[in-house]
Formats: sequence, structure tokens, C-alpha cells
Amino acid sequence: MSSPASQDVLALTAELVGLDSVNPSLVPDAPGEHAIAAFVRDWATGCGLSAQTVHGPDGRPSVIVRGGRGGSGSAGWGGRTLLLCGHLDTVGHGSRQASPAAVVEGRRLYGRGSYDMKAGLAAALVACRDAAAAGISGQVVVAAVADEEHSSTGIQTVLNHVWADAAVVTEPTELEVAVAHKGFVWTGIEVIGRAAHGSRPHLGINAITHTGGVLAAVSELDRELASRPPHPLLGHSTVHASLISGGSGESTIPELCTLTLERRTLPGQSVEEAEADIAGLLDRCGRDQPGLSTRTRTLLARQPLETNADEPVVAMMLDAATRSDGRPRVPAGLSYWADSALIAAAGIPTVLFGPSGDGAHADIEWVDLDSVLSCTRALTILACEFAA
Repeated sequence: MSSPASQDVLALTAELVGLDSVNPSLVPDAPGEHAIAAFVRDWATGCGLSAQTVHGPDGRPSVIVRGGRGGSGSAGWGGRTLLLCGHLDTVGHGSRQASPAAVVEGRRLYGRGSYDMKAGLAAALVACRDAAAAGISGQVVVAAVADEEHSSTGIQTVLNHVWADAAVVTEPTELEVAVAHKGFVWTGIEVIGRAAHGSRPHLGINAITHTGGVLAAVSELDRELASRPPHPLLGHSTVHASLISGGSGESTIPELCTLTLERRTLPGQSVEEAEADIAGLLDRCGRDQPGLSTRTRTLLARQPLETNADEPVVAMMLDAATRSDGRPRVPAGLSYWADSALIAAAGIPTVLFGPSGDGAHADIEWVDLDSVLSCTRALTILACEFAA
């Protein structure tokens, strides 16, 4: 089935962008998802869809929208269930983008969250509505989730309430069908020194100076990772230093320097492998810098995604995307992490597909409006045929 994209998806995108939903775990006192979750719930019920609000352990809301007559596990009805997932929260407003209001210039819609990822969420909601109106015997479920930009508490809560035969996460993919993305491991390192007066440095151990050797070793590890065999869709694993702090005063030899590393992992690479690489790095540093003392811990880890190309949702999403704009597709990979990995870990075959644009987490963010229409067409085709 082909379906013209509803032009009202553009108005819905603008309304979603106009609702400030900055994640309070990233920006203290930010509003979070309460207002936008209430809007999505009311929009869905106003369209004749069912909507359920669920709250995570932090009390933040996610909304589960359902359309169709049944789906997997529903008494009395057949048909499959397709899960479409998008997040409600955004990062903070950039220095040049202080207002959440959407602004349209030509075929671009500007505003925080326009690209990452309220346009993709709007496309999912409209596809669910239109598939339900087409009379599918299965079910389309939209998970509009909280907290993707920090700890993914929203999708983890939603997965306690939802099961599906397949899923599409509508993160921005430039209208490519992604079947793989990287994971990550965040490692905290404390370099331990000994405080002393700045006029008597021989009595102390400078933790910041020792950290310099660790940073050089991190760069060496990144180069070594680039020499390992690449993933065919994702390239190489990487590691970089992302946060650093140390010292207590201008005239004090610093007794502590803390460093955070981010390792981007490939399918098949484990958290333990990443931890072993860091342990080996620090062991080499210790041999080069006598007296180096460190403590490490894994702060957060998320696994990569790799969906088998034989899964029906892969071929069907590729076909729907091609039919939406006439451009042939092949499976793609993404450098970033998304909630898709958690959905796949729950046993649901998952791909990613979303609109085009630029500026995720940047000062200026925009989404291409024509791509939003194409994305909506493709998701509607998929929803009508997968959940037929």
C-alpha cells in the first residue's frame, strides 16, 4: 500500500518543537517531559487512538499510543504488532537558540529538538493514526519516551508494558535504513597524587602532571583501535577523553585529577573488553611513570546494535523507504547510540529510520521538511503492511 504523507505532520512537528522538554538530568531545573507527554496523550486520544502514560523510577512520563484492532497476543484478533519509538526529551538550548519556538525558513524547520528527534516522533504518531484509520488487523504502538538523552529510563519503563514483533526507532538517519550502531562505555579514572604547598613541590605528587601521561596513552589506544579490523557498516571503535577536572588552588600541588573516557564499541565487543583495554593502558602508564596511582570504574555502558538482515522488518523498511521517494536503499550503520539497542536486547528486531537535517546537540538545529513528509510516507507504508 502507498500512502501520501499527511501535511499535518509538519504542523505537529512544529507544535512538538514549541514545547520545551529539555532533560532535567542534563540541565538543572529544566521542565522535562511533563508538558509534551500530556500533549502527545491528548493528541492521540483526539485522533481516536488509545494512550497510556507510564512513569519511570524518577517519576518522568512516557506515553504509549496504540492504534489498530489487535496485534500479537491480543485476544480475538490476528496481525502483527509494530513498535515505533521516539523520545520526548531534548538537550539544552544552544547559546543561539534560547527559545523552544519552531521557526520555518524555506523547507527547513528550526528549533531545539526539530531534528533530534521531534520530527521523527511526529512522523511515527501520524503513521500510527493513518494505519489505524486504514483498518489494520494488527497494531501499531508508538512509544514516546522520556530521558533518552541521559539514562534511557523511559524506554526501559515502556518495555515493561509493550511487546512487539518488530520496531523502528525514528531517530534522524537522513532517510537511510540503519541496522547497526555503536555502543559506548564511560570510564571514570581518578589519578591520585599528594598535596603540598606550591613552593615545596618536592613534597607532593602532582596528579595533573601524571594525568598528562594517561591522556597521551589514551590517544595511543585510539590509534591502535583504528588499526584493528573494522565493522563493515560502522568502521572502527574509538576512545577519547571527554571530561577532566583537578586541583584545589593555585598554590597547591594537586592531589587528585579525575578523567572520564568514552569508548565507542562495535557489535561483538564487550564491556569487559573495553575495561581490559583501559586496565592495560594504565598498567603501561605505571611502568613509564613510577609512583602513578589510579582508581577506575565503569560509569555507564550501553551495548551496540546489529540486526540480522534476514529479519522481515529490514526488507520491509527498505522497500517502504524506496517507495516513499523512489530512491533505492541498502542497510546502513550509524555512529551514535540510541534506545534501539535496548529494544533489540528485549528480543524485538529493530531498525532505525528518520528524517534529514542537522544540528543535533548544536547551537542551531533544523530538520528538512520534505524529508519529514517522505519519512511519514515510508512509516505509514510499513505500518499498514507489517500490521495488516
